[in-house]
Amino acid sequence: MLIQQEQIKKIVLLAKKYGATRLILFGSTLEYPSEAKDLDFACEGVLGWKLYELGAKLEEDLQISVDIVPLTPSTPFTRYIESKGKVIL
Repeated sequence: MLIQQEQIKKIVLLAKKYGATRLILFGSTLEYPSEAKDLDFACEGVLGWKLYELGAKLEEDLQISVDIVPLTPSTPFTRYIESKGKVIL
């Protein structure tokens, strides 16, 4: 799945509405775009259940399966995402 620039703009706008201060795209969409079946994001600035509401809204608006994880607290996994992912916000 190739993600289009127009989709990224929609994602960033929606994430900002939810209060996101940083959003990183990672996973199969970057590593194996032709095989990707979903979008993976790590997000900072959206707390608690609002983070999962954002993920659900992204799925609804984009008609694509979305996985979303918090960037804080810092863990080996989030540091890996930060080193390999693409910052879109």
